[in-house]
Amino acid sequence: MTLRRIVFGVVFAMASVVFAADPVTSPGPGARYATDAYPGFDREEDILDQSKKEPGFFSWWSGPKFDNPAEQLAWARECVANESWGRARRAYDALVAEWPLSIEAPVAQKELADLCYEKEFDYQQAFAEYKYLTSFYSSQCDYDETVARMYEVARAMREAGKRILFFRFDNTTDVRRAFEAVIMRAPGASFAPQAMLTVAELREQDDDLEKAVEVYENLRSVYPGTREAKIALYREAKDRIEILREHEYNRVRSLDTASFMKMALLSDADPDERADFTAWQAEAAALVEDEAYKAAKFYDSKTRTRRSAVNAYERFLREYPASSRADEIRARLAELREEPK
Repeated sequence: MTLRRIVFGVVFAMASVVFAADPVTSPGPGARYATDAYPGFDREEDILDQSKKEPGFFSWWSGPKFDNPAEQLAWARECVANESWGRARRAYDALVAEWPLSIEAPVAQKELADLCYEKEFDYQQAFAEYKYLTSFYSSQCDYDETVARMYEVARAMREAGKRILFFRFDNTTDVRRAFEAVIMRAPGASFAPQAMLTVAELREQDDDLEKAVEVYENLRSVYPGTREAKIALYREAKDRIEILREHEYNRVRSLDTASFMKMALLSDADPDERADFTAWQAEAAALVEDEAYKAAKFYDSKTRTRRSAVNAYERFLREYPASSRADEIRARLAELREEPK
């Protein structure tokens, strides 16, 4: 390693605090507090962490061709003009790694990201390069434009997926994390609510409905009154009832689901949505009532006292006076009261 590389390495390490933007409080539209949480997202370090580019050991292959960043940038652009994409990518990367504090570095980083996206159609790599630009050169690039491009690339990643011969499959984790990174980079951007909807949809594709519910709930909290919040309310309700159906009876979950549907009915839901909310509320409430009935019947056995059965049935009638089982229980109560003590 040359003395020049050692010096640049030390300077870059000392200056990293200045140039490595805080991924949550980076500049851009709608910056939120660093303590803000993103329920339903992966861990922040899995979404945003990136290693700094540093000169490689095989300098004859990955190192810069020229002795200064200006000439290296010109060389990278010449490679692009000649449609030598691989050579251009290595040239840009070498510049950023060798001269990270130069004025050419953020320019090279952006052009590298553009190359991956616009020329090579390598969406996953393009996203990583734009994210690197916002991570380490946030004040030296057009931040809003870059994050908007990240969103555009994330959408392209989702549409393209990955193809093997004629079979298509989606790497939902990588795609979802791309949308999560966009939201965390610019939660106040106009496209953030739609991006969050996409995160929830991808959670659903992975059959992780509980995480999807967390994302929908956060969306409604952070972006109230938006079109996406209205969509999220219905989808959250649908996921909640599916979770209730898929799991064994849980009284707290059933009560929470019924309460959620009651709240949803107070919204400006469409008639079809309102009909679903009503049906789902009744379904959740029926589970709670059914469990209460079974609990009351439990006390009406030879191993329990008559007084225990009477108390259990009376409690059920107080809680569910309009139950379809009310007449049956009143008749049984009459029998129990007539039995000799």
